[in-house]
Amino acid sequence: MKKQTILNWLAVTVILLFATHGTVAQNGSLKGKVIDEHNFSLPGAKVMIESLRKEVSSDFDGSFSIISLPKGNYVLKVTYLGYQDYEASVIIEESKTLNLTIQLNPEKLILNEVEIEGYRNDGQAKALNNQKNKDNITNIISTDQIGKFPDSNIGDAVKRVPGITMQVDQGEARNIIVRGLSPQLNSVTLNGSRIPSAEGDNRNVQMDLIPTDMIQTVEVNKAVTPDMDADALGGSVNLITKTSPQKFRLSTTLGSGISFITDKRILNGSFLLGNRTKNGKLGWLVSTSFNDRAFGSDNIEAEWEDEFEYNNGDPDNLEEVDVNPYVKQVEAREYRIQRIRRSFSANLDYKLDNANTLYFKSIYNWRDDREQRFAFGQEILDGEDINSGDFSVGANGNLLSFPIKATRENKQGISGGRHKNTRLEDQRMQNYSLGGNHLINNLQLDWLASYAIASEDKEHERYVAYKSEYNINYNNDSENPWFTPVNESDADYRDFEFDELTDESKHTEEKDINLLVNLQIPASLVSNQYGNLKFGIKTRLKDKNRNGSFTEYSPLGSEMDTLGDIPTTNYSDSDFLAGSQYQVGSFANPNYIGNLDLNNSTLFEAEDKPEEYITANFNVKENVFAGYAMINQKISEIFSVLTGIRIENTTIDSKGNQVVFDEDGEFEGTNKLNDKNSYTNFLPSVHFKYNATPNTILRAAWTNTLARPNYIDLVPYREINREEEEIYLGNPDLTPTTSMNFDFMAEHYFKSVGIVSGGLFYKRINDFIYKFQSENTDGYDVFKPMNGDNASVLGAEFSFQRRLDFLPGFAKNFSVYVNYTYLTSKAKGIRNEDGEVRGDMDLPQATPNIFNSSINYSTKRFNLRLSGNFSDAYLDELGGRDFEDRYYDKQFFLDFNANVTFSKNLSFYLNLNNLTNQPLRYYQGTNSRVSQLEYYGKTLNLGLKYDLY
Repeated sequence: MKKQTILNWLAVTVILLFATHGTVAQNGSLKGKVIDEHNFSLPGAKVMIESLRKEVSSDFDGSFSIISLPKGNYVLKVTYLGYQDYEASVIIEESKTLNLTIQLNPEKLILNEVEIEGYRNDGQAKALNNQKNKDNITNIISTDQIGKFPDSNIGDAVKRVPGITMQVDQGEARNIIVRGLSPQLNSVTLNGSRIPSAEGDNRNVQMDLIPTDMIQTVEVNKAVTPDMDADALGGSVNLITKTSPQKFRLSTTLGSGISFITDKRILNGSFLLGNRTKNGKLGWLVSTSFNDRAFGSDNIEAEWEDEFEYNNGDPDNLEEVDVNPYVKQVEAREYRIQRIRRSFSANLDYKLDNANTLYFKSIYNWRDDREQRFAFGQEILDGEDINSGDFSVGANGNLLSFPIKATRENKQGISGGRHKNTRLEDQRMQNYSLGGNHLINNLQLDWLASYAIASEDKEHERYVAYKSEYNINYNNDSENPWFTPVNESDADYRDFEFDELTDESKHTEEKDINLLVNLQIPASLVSNQYGNLKFGIKTRLKDKNRNGSFTEYSPLGSEMDTLGDIPTTNYSDSDFLAGSQYQVGSFANPNYIGNLDLNNSTLFEAEDKPEEYITANFNVKENVFAGYAMINQKISEIFSVLTGIRIENTTIDSKGNQVVFDEDGEFEGTNKLNDKNSYTNFLPSVHFKYNATPNTILRAAWTNTLARPNYIDLVPYREINREEEEIYLGNPDLTPTTSMNFDFMAEHYFKSVGIVSGGLFYKRINDFIYKFQSENTDGYDVFKPMNGDNASVLGAEFSFQRRLDFLPGFAKNFSVYVNYTYLTSKAKGIRNEDGEVRGDMDLPQATPNIFNSSINYSTKRFNLRLSGNFSDAYLDELGGRDFEDRYYDKQFFLDFNANVTFSKNLSFYLNLNNLTNQPLRYYQGTNSRVSQLEYYGKTLNLGLKYDLY
């Protein structure tokens, strides 16, 4: 089905809709907003006219609409966990819309005959009410909830949701894994529009780019409905920005801190200002957030091998010796980092009249990531570079000694300006949305037009390396591998000779244009029960490109011949967190390298290296045209069904490059490649909701979702290396990964604000994508992304959160938050480097166990919270065989935060993160063979928050 067919189908539906619309045009409507005692919006409030069996829930900004109401006098009822029920009489007139603002008052709790007000957790109440009244399986956290954890970015906040874990980058949560499915299999939206990715290789959204200060609500939809984007195989995370307040609002935060790994300062602050005009028509809000963090990491990396070849006099006929697995290469790395995160937002809404509202939302996120990397690497010489007498093997099969190539390399940037001798990664994400909500008699219509752009710039990334060769002894310690020189004098850094000097730049950009229209009318299939028909269309136009350059420079003089000839700096640290034996030593001084005038032809000879960047350059135009229709029907007072279908047509036009190297490794040339592809997906779904009691809900869902291939995988690039006998290919014929999903969830909500829930889920996945390694008829190793056969994921979730207000004395002030997710997965159709099926395997990035917990003690004046986050080890990346598979090791983070309230408006906060000094750890094949070990140390943040409303 092409996009035109989709549009024609929807056009016919619209004609029928308006024909139906005219038959009840004389009815009236009710529209309004539910707020709390501080004039903050209350999302998820249940709004009812029981006599007419009409019931809706307020949306993320507290707004609600009830349409097609016969004229008359009715009782309106509003309920909300932690708040007193609201009842009022309303008069509905023909062809008119009644607009209301409903303020709810907090419940009063009686404990031991003492009346306590304001005992509830505001953020928790909002989130749970919203979650309770959703038609699908969802987890929701509000900005107030987020503020009670020590999380500065949305990634760290979302990892506390059941079934979610995160991949970290330099200690900050960046890529989201939902229910064990890798980041590119999940979607992240901002106010319902897909967020573009600033990275070139994948579709991952950088969650650490967005500060928590800028987000009002986070919705994690684990069973998507037809009116949501279908590319949410694991789940869809919707970030909702702050909305205009009902009255004047001023909030500001100012703080500082320290990163203990470098003893460098942290600065952070936020500001929010909003109000509404006296006539209530125009609401506005502006906010900004700033975080400047100077820190670092201590890192070791290792590459393992189980085959050893050497030259026995004939370089073309190598000999092989049996040895135990050994470290072929090991590096110690010292990182110096500064991250500056800025965010700006401006939101407006304007009420044209009681039935029509327009709004504008915008957000601009900008992060500078400055990094210097100093790496001391040692790599075993083997194959044609080593003779039989150059190495020794012990009686137990362990390699004992051998010659190595050692390198000392800087990765940094140019001096001056914003670079400051660092590798500057400039990432930006901006989104601008214009929309409207309209009531036209019995018709609800909303529309949205948005423009979003994400970019990543890395300009003048300089790399310099010095090398040496000497003999070493190998410690055979798989947990802490390291090479020790036989003679220390042979490894003197001053004798290292110039090896390489390069300058690289790269620009990645993704633009998204989103257009959508949703329409909804009453349409009940069951007498005396409420139902509605909703349908709409959406267009997403995407343009993704990446362009880079790479130049190698050769000094024309002798000033840089050895590391001893140039200024150096020693970066060894006796407190190196990966182990004191890893002393990185001395490197070229960053100021010296940053100030080199590489464009001076009398000092340096420049050589363009297209083979280093051509195949990474691409342009992809991807257009998605979607239409859907769904009906939400109450079968009885306690049972409802939502069912429908979504149709998505995807067209892709991709451009890549081919590059060829001859038998000597010399660049032969390049040419451009182009390919087009198109496919259509039909995605039906059904959701059941059964209210066993007013506060006990059973949910079940059958949904179908998809995940489109990563950009770099579907681009028609080709790299042919005749020297290495290797071929790397893109695959424009990749089909999207699809999944049939079954979910069941039981939830019980406590009146005192809390929840206990448990559920099961199963996903049947087809055409998952993995990197396939094979050998062609010429004996070349070929690497190509391929669709696997199928995979399955079976899991269970449990969650409990509640204030323990039923306990006596001070114990009633404790709150507990616990959730646990277990899953098991199988993947079929994965082949090894010999083309043989490897049998059933774990699906890459499927995390078997995820656990979150926190214990909180709060009174009127202070709040203390200890939070833990655990994620199990999982297969992260497939190798050509099981020995080469790479695993992400288990992690446990422990954080503490405290808040002290001085007055109604002023409070103090203190956050301590990573109390366990948890490293990022990868291993190769088995847990004992460390592949990467990176430590970040602890951080401390503290400051003041002023809130006036």
